[in-house]
Amino acid sequence: MIKLRRILIVLLAVAFTEAHLPTLPIRISSGLLRGTVSLDNSHVRYHGIPYAVANRFESPKPAPKWEGIFGAINKYSRCPQRFLGFVIGNEDCLTLNVYAPIKRRNRPYPVMVFIHGGGFRDGSGSAYIYGPEFMVNHNVILVTFNYRLEILGFLCLGIKEAQGNMGLKDQVEALRWVRKNIIAFGGDPDNVTIFGESAGSASVLFHILSPMSKGLFQKAILESGSAMSFWATQFNPKDIAFQVAQQLKYNTSDVREILEIFKKKSAVELLSTRVPRSNGNIVQSENIFVPCIETSIPGTEAFLTDSPYVVLNSGKFNKVPVIIGFNNAEGYMFVGKENKTTKSMFNFLDSLPRDLQFPNSSARLETAENLKNIYSSKENSSEISIDSLVQYEGDAGIRFPVVSTTDLLIKNSGKPVFSYKFSYSGLLNLVKIFYGFGTSPGASHGDELPYLFKVEGFWPIATLEMKMIDKMTTMWSNFAKYSNPIPFKTALLPVKWEPATLKEPKQLVINTHLSTAPLWEDDALLLWNKTYFNYRKLN
Repeated sequence: MIKLRRILIVLLAVAFTEAHLPTLPIRISSGLLRGTVSLDNSHVRYHGIPYAVANRFESPKPAPKWEGIFGAINKYSRCPQRFLGFVIGNEDCLTLNVYAPIKRRNRPYPVMVFIHGGGFRDGSGSAYIYGPEFMVNHNVILVTFNYRLEILGFLCLGIKEAQGNMGLKDQVEALRWVRKNIIAFGGDPDNVTIFGESAGSASVLFHILSPMSKGLFQKAILESGSAMSFWATQFNPKDIAFQVAQQLKYNTSDVREILEIFKKKSAVELLSTRVPRSNGNIVQSENIFVPCIETSIPGTEAFLTDSPYVVLNSGKFNKVPVIIGFNNAEGYMFVGKENKTTKSMFNFLDSLPRDLQFPNSSARLETAENLKNIYSSKENSSEISIDSLVQYEGDAGIRFPVVSTTDLLIKNSGKPVFSYKFSYSGLLNLVKIFYGFGTSPGASHGDELPYLFKVEGFWPIATLEMKMIDKMTTMWSNFAKYSNPIPFKTALLPVKWEPATLKEPKQLVINTHLSTAPLWEDDALLLWNKTYFNYRKLN
């Protein structure tokens, strides 16, 4: 009881302290705004600022003005999503958070806008996961935000009332808000770096490709995800909507009827309805409500009207300096999400990515056999080993799409492309530990994030990993400041990180020590490249 009382006293003291350290009001486009000063007096924090409003399935509009002073204090929200078997969040969720150094200076601060991951299915810009302390310490402003997810963010019916890509258009509205308002926080609207992880990384590439995002950012960082990942695009969006309607016991192929059905359902009903996963497929195939290739509709603004590969290959996109990379053991998280049944049912034929299109069954069978020979030819059992499945799922969904995106950027961008592989195995590899691979080497999908952001509850561990935290945050913030992650050598960063070139496509290996390695580093990547050259689905 005494221990509990002490904990409560500490929590109350924290709450009391924050409540009594408000910032002076500042004026933004919607009105006056007040936040709080961080407990260590290093930065100011504004939580839950409305940046847009939207009707269900429609494009967002800028947030309306308010009267008085808006208190952006401890306001946390998330868009509706599934979590541990429940649906949480609310639809009035288009808010963002701003963290800025407390000291104002004559010249504005670089701005870093982070887009959260979660497969376009879940996640938020929460400070509990994406704490700003490590990044803001490098004299940058950090912005995080929410955007609509799953069916509520990515229903794509090809009609004006549900054109598609609402979640990405939310992101555009957030970037427009930053451009309009960040100067009030001491930020430079002409020096904005967007960065993201997983679906957030895919989102970053979508912004590079979209005319809607032109001029809203000057640099980009892509961590473990690409718009060219098979899980990042839905190719038959109307069919997917029809399947959801069937699960809800409606048998119709009329898109307007579908829209009216979905409008009348609660968010809980919509998000609780699942389209069954095909036997033998991998967990990433369950990401079905994701960005789509939109139908051009007069009087509307489309985000994307051609496939990411076509746009990237054409060279007609927003060309900015880029950091892009992956983690060396991406598949730990994905395999950790599989269960005993899905692991036992896995097979290479049924798990082929949905963005491959074969002319006949023999070509499909040959491809599956070639992949089997690469990933599990030395195994005696009829079932694939966990290690092989980790490699396969990581390569199919993350590593190859990221490497092929890197290759196309090098060929068509004309701007510096800094390629990396994060291989560090430390105490803050939280994803790997959570999914049961804590004693395995390397870094899982998402394992770099705690070295960039302060995760709530893990500060004592973080103090033991400050060297890697400093290494990662210095490189990322240097890029935001100078368009170069290592503009000069230091004791912390003693090597030069050269941009990848067509003649010498190399990546920086981020580990206890920094080194370099070839971008196309093994036969598995070369096989995937050959496969996609022959069978890539474009629409």
